Amino acid sequence: MSKKRRMRRIFAEDGKALVLALDGYYFSNKTEGIDRAIHVLPQMVNQGLDAILVTYGMANIYEEEFPDVGMLLRVDMSSKIYDPSVPYTQAAFSVEDAVRLGADGVISMTFPGAENEEVAHDIALKLAKEADHWQMPYMCETLPYGYAVTNEASKSPDVIATAARLGTELGADIIKTRFTGTKDDQLIIQAAKRPVLALGGPKTNDFQEYLEFVHHCMSVGAKGVAVGRNVTQNEHPVAAIAALHTIIHKGGTVADAYQDYKALSQR
Repeated sequence: MSKKRRMRRIFAEDGKALVLALDGYYFSNKTEGIDRAIHVLPQMVNQGLDAILVTYGMANIYEEEFPDVGMLLRVDMSSKIYDPSVPYTQAAFSVEDAVRLGADGVISMTFPGAENEEVAHDIALKLAKEADHWQMPYMCETLPYGYAVTNEASKSPDVIATAARLGTELGADIIKTRFTGTKDDQLIIQAAKRPVLALGGPKTNDFQEYLEFVHHCMSVGAKGVAVGRNVTQNEHPVAAIAALHTIIHKGGTVADAYQDYKALSQR
């Protein structure tokens, strides 16, 4: 299968993607809700979910739950699992492993500015080359200084933009990175030269506020989001996906999306 055909399994016909990040077991102990969300995955697909990010173990455990959705395999993992800033990662699986599992793409992180950036960059570079060989899309999660916001620079749009472009220069087909919620986030889009998915961000207790953030990301040029806890830990994950679909694929307003969320969550 060609890389272009696999990209169509991740992005919808409008070139946008609503992606659910289920890969938290590789770099966090904040995994509440992930398995619960997987059990309602078919309902999420019916509400507009395009693709999922998964671990190798998950792809094996839940094979029957994943047939009708695009799938990207997380092929790196934290080597300090209880450190939320994810300062160190290691290569875990290969593109060949992803092909064998029937994945449509692979993903790894890289941390420009962090102590271990050389290691993360090397993982990304090798994956990009291997992905080209197998005609597999490669998503690079480019996060300055670490997974979490650790300093002022790590949440600066121009710094994030530089990191996004580095991911492209390493060979990524898709960039996943954080957005700041300011108009200067357009710098990230301009620099990347590749489709950019906004990092889902920390869990918020106000879902309408989260919808406003996603609407902002789309308005500055993001091609979608890769969201985790704001769906998996939402009391109504299927309704949350429906609301995000309204913004990402229908071009709806925050009010439209929140109305859809409330309507579905009350069924």
